[in-house]
Amino acid sequence: MNVEAAVSLLRDWIGLDAATIGTPALARAIRGRMDARGISDPEAYAAAVRSDPAERDRLVEDVIVAESWFFRDRQVFDFVADVAVTLAPLPGRSPVRILCAPCASGEEPYSVAMALLDAGLQPAQFAIDAVDVSRAALERAHRGRYSANAFRNADVSFRDRWFRTEGSTAALDDRVRGCVRFEWANLLDERSMADRGPYDVVFCRNLLIYLTTEARGRMEQTLDRLLRADGILVLGAAEPPILRGDWIPAGAASLFALRRGVHLHPAAVPAATPPTPPTKPAMPARPPASPAMTPRALAPAPSAPGRPIDQPPTLRDVLEQAGALANARRHLEALELCERNRAALPPSPELFFLMGMLHQSLGDLDRAEGCLHKTLYLDAAHEEALLALALLARQRGDLRMAETYRQSAARVFARKASS
Repeated sequence: MNVEAAVSLLRDWIGLDAATIGTPALARAIRGRMDARGISDPEAYAAAVRSDPAERDRLVEDVIVAESWFFRDRQVFDFVADVAVTLAPLPGRSPVRILCAPCASGEEPYSVAMALLDAGLQPAQFAIDAVDVSRAALERAHRGRYSANAFRNADVSFRDRWFRTEGSTAALDDRVRGCVRFEWANLLDERSMADRGPYDVVFCRNLLIYLTTEARGRMEQTLDRLLRADGILVLGAAEPPILRGDWIPAGAASLFALRRGVHLHPAAVPAATPPTPPTKPAMPARPPASPAMTPRALAPAPSAPGRPIDQPPTLRDVLEQAGALANARRHLEALELCERNRAALPPSPELFFLMGMLHQSLGDLDRAEGCLHKTLYLDAAHEEALLALALLARQRGDLRMAETYRQSAARVFARKASS
């Protein structure tokens, strides 16, 4: 039975790449819905899906992978809690806004809420939005009732704090449920995502791997728009290399958290440097990758247009090439590129900040801290470096120093807000 018409509709509607879940499995789901509707003709069923949003939703329900559990990758939630605790008291930045998309049955956004409450934040200090294309999953999330399958971690002490037993299920505390706002939305539908954001943190884990190349590009543009300029994007383990924009690590490599790439301020370019094109935006339009454009081809720095081939790379060249390597999770190569060219470049807070992020992604917190201090020596108002130092101090357990850095960042934000 040829079900390509219905497969094409799913590709157009949710960006699904049939190969990622297997064409036979997808065909079985479509045939199951056809049998349920009493439709034997695939074209007639495709017409029914096009004309009936309820049938479209039921088909999506049978196709998507919506499995999750509480505190999946616990270190990610600890990191986001540290970010929220650092940002919440900053002037003009409260409440901290977090988006979970897709949210499945609510395990992820509720885990975020529990992590933030356990970190000492009050519900008024943060806002969590959670969206999904599955109405059935959203209904389960609203109910807040979970089976033992949702508690798979070795440490389930949070269950005693935030759940009560009701027969064979665990019912979530209303205080946690009240921290999350659930809504239906299709991330690839500009209309349903138009009025959202900006967010300090966006979770979008294990969705990109199921999308077509074209849908991934659209999704990345949406994610970029939803984030604040200094926001953090949290992806699944296999997804950072999929992105095509300028992203660098936001923490340890095991977090799979990204932030926008470092770009030069005009003052960072020496006066003697020949004019160069403006720094490209965070989400440039890019043609399909070719061998000459892939990050792996960027390891030996190519010469900039109009520059002699034996002339050393500029600061802009190094930042862009190191950013591309970091985006491909080739963090050590990106760091080596920075180190190799640092002595020949003008002092740059952007370069030291990037090196600090790369050291952090590689687990070398001492060198990361050293680079961030050099960033502040060159630019005392570099709020991202101050916030990064606050996070590093919290990770070391030095809460006094973390608060000192956070207060310094707050003063910078306040000065910038009043100028």
